[in-house]
Amino acid sequence: MSSRKKLIAGNWKMNKTASDGAALVSELVATIGKQTDVEVVLCPPFTGLESAAKALDGSTLKLGAQNMHFEPSGAFTGEVSAPMLRALFTTHVILGHSERRSYFAETDALINKKVLAALKNQLRPILCVGESLAERESGATLKVVQTQTEAALEGVAKDQAASLVIAYEPVWAIGTGKVATTEQAQEVHAFIRGLLTKLFTEPVAQKIRILYGGSMKPANAPELLAQKDIDGGLIGGASLEARSFVELVKAAAAVV
Repeated sequence: MSSRKKLIAGNWKMNKTASDGAALVSELVATIGKQTDVEVVLCPPFTGLESAAKALDGSTLKLGAQNMHFEPSGAFTGEVSAPMLRALFTTHVILGHSERRSYFAETDALINKKVLAALKNQLRPILCVGESLAERESGATLKVVQTQTEAALEGVAKDQAASLVIAYEPVWAIGTGKVATTEQAQEVHAFIRGLLTKLFTEPVAQKIRILYGGSMKPANAPELLAQKDIDGGLIGGASLEARSFVELVKAAAAVV
């Protein structure tokens, strides 16, 4: 059994006002706020970070952001920097999500700048990689994942790498209700672990958590989380409601 602690991260996307988010966090803290078997990270929108941080205070749950700019400050209207996130006690940040890549034209080179800036500021990047349906159907899945992973991690030092979290999110399975089969998911996770081994050595690669990010739900979580290289989940829709999110955390705890 892996020594890597399972990690369940909730990506709320553009949902929940600050007060709605605080209410959800309070509900989660009451239920799973003391457990330590699973690392839990909640990622509200920027407007909800401060109220979520207050609601999380004193619990074992951690706070993540959904994006950030690579510069520490400056004339970047509408952007938020790593030092700003750190000031709100944020520990993690999602980078390279497929929605950022597709809707906001984020490139591998840009995501690489963000990864390096996050690590410099002691933020743990949750780096998202994954293929579209067309890419999977053309047999390009592993090539796409390799290109995205290697480009985003360019310049990351071996002593920084253990802070990384990778999230494999098959784009065709996000919010669609479609899920990669357990075998498909494990194959790509094992491939990513192999890439990390080449980049950072085997001992380092064995410390890095790789999450599955394609429509994980309480019904399919136990089978996915039982796989050798699947270390948790980056959860979208199921993170917006306390009961389903708690079930996912419990499913992860059951395979510890």
